This record gives sequence, C-alpha cells and structure tokens, in this order.
Amino acid sequence: MKAGSIGLRYNPALDGLRGVAIALVILSHAHVPLFDGAFFGVDVFFVLSGFLITSLLLIELQTEGRLDYWRFYRRRLLRLMPALLLFLAVYVLVTPLLWPGQTDAPTDALVSVLYLADYGIAFFDQPASLLHMWSLSVEEHFYLIWPPLLALLVARCRRGHVWRAIAVLWLLAALWRLLCVAWDQPFYQVFFRFDTRATGLLAGALLAALLHEQPDFITRARRHLPGALWLPLAVPLLMGLGWDSRDALSWGMPAVEGAAVVALVAVQRQRGMVYRMLSLPALVKLGQLSYGVYLWHYPVVRYLRADLPWPWVVLLGGAISLALAALSYHGIERWALRWRDRAPAPARRHPPMSAPAH
Repeated sequence: MKAGSIGLRYNPALDGLRGVAIALVILSHAHVPLFDGAFFGVDVFFVLSGFLITSLLLIELQTEGRLDYWRFYRRRLLRLMPALLLFLAVYVLVTPLLWPGQTDAPTDALVSVLYLADYGIAFFDQPASLLHMWSLSVEEHFYLIWPPLLALLVARCRRGHVWRAIAVLWLLAALWRLLCVAWDQPFYQVFFRFDTRATGLLAGALLAALLHEQPDFITRARRHLPGALWLPLAVPLLMGLGWDSRDALSWGMPAVEGAAVVALVAVQRQRGMVYRMLSLPALVKLGQLSYGVYLWHYPVVRYLRADLPWPWVVLLGGAISLALAALSYHGIERWALRWRDRAPAPARRHPPMSAPAH
C-alpha cells in the first residue's frame, strides 16, 4: 500500500507503520506461538486507510468545493485492481498443482475480485481458500460509501464541526459491534463484516477531520502524548488473544485502533522517538510493498505451514511474499500508478499532513 503524492506531504513513518502491520499479519497466519492476536495488524491498516483517504477528500472539498468522484474511484481502481487481478490469475492457475483436491479457486477468485469476501466469508464461508481477502473488501466498501457521505457531512455540518459528526458515527459503529457480540452472533459474522469493522476506518477519518478543522490539535495532543504512548506499548499484551476470542471483538479492536491513532499523532511532526523507529529504512520498504505482500502471503504461508515449523514458515513465507510483491510492483503496478497519476490533482491550499493512502 505504497504512498503517492497528491495534496499531502510524504511521511515515511506511515509506510513504517504499514510495515509493522503486515509483519503482524504474517506472524498471525504463520501460527507463531504467542502471536495469535497478531491479526490486529489489519486494524492498523484500517486506521491508516481511513485517515489518509479522509485527509485527501477534505483537502479536495476545501480547495475545489466538491469531489471529483470519477477521479477518486479511477485512482482507487488503478491502484488496487492490477495487482489483485495478477494475484488471482496466478492463484487460479497454480492451485491445481499445489492443492490438487481444491476445486473452489475460480469461485473464490470471483468473490474476491468483486470485493464481496467480507460478507461472503461471514455468511457463506466463501472464499474459503482466500480468507485474507475479507479486509480488502471492507476497505473497498468504505471507499465506495465514504466520499459521498463525507461530502454530505461537510455540506450539512457547521464549519469546523465535521469531526463531531464523524465521532458520532464511530460511536454508533462501536456500539453496533458490541450489540452484535452481546446478541451472541457467530464470531465469524462479527469479525468479517464491514458494518462491524468500520470503527478502525472511522477512527482514522476522525483524526483526519480533527487535523483539518483544528489546526492546533496536534500541539494540544502532543502535550498528552507521553502519557498516551502506553497504549501502543501495551499492544503486545494483546498478542495472546485467540483470533476467535470475543474479547478481541469487544475491547481488543478498539485498543489497537486507539494505539494506531496515538502512533499517527506521534509522527505528524516527523520527529521524535516514534517517528525515528517507524522510519527505519527496512520497515519503510516493507510498508511500501505491503499491499502486494498482503495479497501473496496467505496462500504462500498456507502452503508452507502444512510441512514446515513456524520459524521456517515466517522466514520463507516472508521472503517469497516480498519477492512476489516486488515483481508485481515493478512488473505491473508501477505502470498502473503512472497511468493513475496522469490525471491532475486538485491544487493544494491546505497545510500538508502526510502521505495519501495508496
């Protein structure tokens, strides 16, 4: 999920945060002991996406007075679809060789490319062989719904009060998930659905709105930052949560989302300990390739973990996934990104905050 540059200044720490997130996801899928809860890395991706997309949309609304929906959806498709189509095509072709008894690869690929995996897994156990596609579906549903909804909030809310409306949406989404847990809905349904996982995206959107509407927010927030850094530091304590734990749904996810928000606040000025840690070159490079790594890692890790101990699954799975992601990026994604960036971006009249989402 590499950053680009329309309207927002590049912040390497955000790519570093992506690097942390994808590393956690790989550890979780490799079944590393004590890292069952590393699936929380996906929640970090959600917060980042909500933050960056909302930042871009708010800048465009301020500078242009409206949103160019065609340009927005075109950019999203050109960023996401080429790598996804390549991955799914290769997956369908190699599945008979790697898993001879598996016959659902074409159907799973179709559900994935239509971005229906979140509700497909929640209610129909499809795509069963591509479980990781659910999070991309959640993000795509957000990209589809959020631009017109945000434009409506900007039009209807008093100047400087959009962040309050987003805070209400976040609270409603959090309460909805808690109600689903209280009603004892099946874990799969609550874990995978867009409507029960929107809190991370909205948390990022809320931070973006605060930065946009409250210029002194970062200054005020940083006064409390030393006391708030306990939240990211406490995240490792959540790694022992089983991925099917209902505690993960009720309080684990909000804790990780809060930690991601604190980390984003800490790196906005591009200085300090957190910024330096997240700007390590290896971490930044991993984050820049994280979209491709996320696509490829699951079938790679699933194949390796059938016969290898987890240390080898992590090392080989990570290396193979990184290599495939690099080939995908240099072979097809860069071309699509050049095509995407031919469209003129809106003029920037707002202080830059960070890099855009993809």
